[in-house]
Amino acid sequence: MKNVAIKGIIPPILTPMNADESINEQELRNQVNREIGAGVHGVFPFGTNGEAYALSFSEKERILEIVVEETAGRVPVYAGSGCVTTRETVLLSKRAEALGADVLSVITPSFAAASQEELYAHYMEVAAAVDLPIVLYNIPARTGNALAPATVARLAKDAPNIVGAKDSSGNFDNLKQYVELTEGLDKEFSVLSGNDSLILPILLFGGRGGVAGCANVFPHTMVEIYEAWAAGDLERAKRAQDSIRIFRSCFKYGNPNTIIKIAAGLLGNPVGDCRKPFCKLSAEGMEQLKKTLEICKANGLH
Repeated sequence: MKNVAIKGIIPPILTPMNADESINEQELRNQVNREIGAGVHGVFPFGTNGEAYALSFSEKERILEIVVEETAGRVPVYAGSGCVTTRETVLLSKRAEALGADVLSVITPSFAAASQEELYAHYMEVAAAVDLPIVLYNIPARTGNALAPATVARLAKDAPNIVGAKDSSGNFDNLKQYVELTEGLDKEFSVLSGNDSLILPILLFGGRGGVAGCANVFPHTMVEIYEAWAAGDLERAKRAQDSIRIFRSCFKYGNPNTIIKIAAGLLGNPVGDCRKPFCKLSAEGMEQLKKTLEICKANGLH
């Protein structure tokens, strides 16, 4: 198994699209270099912000090929290989391994309700099929399935290559339990926040960082949260953490994925729209987003 430090700020990188909704391959390369240039600690293609739910198997293959090639070993590449069924997840996980991914991020199955025992069996089968580090991914508001802390602890204990968990529930107590119940293992286990507002809090509680959608908009600022914390400068880390609140307040106007992609475009990154129908923002939302980005610029976010 690859020895990868699961830590820091890892952007779930946007999937740039042309007007016809085909993948804009050159802009994808540009975004990889933009993120790495800002100091991120990994790159995560076809995560939630990368519109994994809207991409075909072959598109995911091509995106990963490009990201691995463009990254060229500068930072680890995390591949979002979770699908609805175990069979599909194993197939995509094996393909991601063959294409050079360093880490797999495996979201819970979605739509159909799964018991904790079914989730345990699902992840154990995926883990046995590959020789890559695996980060579990919990986002119950999107999938309808919550990965309980006790199940995370059981998987961490029983599968050698399950080495981390990303929690996007927004529930800090859930995040804390992921940390508490995996302490004392005979291996490193990294808990990452999938909610950008909880990155510094979980770092202070023993977590390792965050998969940060806002890093698609303000990569330097998001990296500063982690780097300031690592340097022991908690005041600077807190300022950086608090500075993104005003941008996140725009999420009330629509799908956060859509707002993040539109914001990246407004800041001069030609990443295109999200795939239909997940691409609309009201006139009120657009006006507020533009005003907010101006405030963020004045406040030094970048």
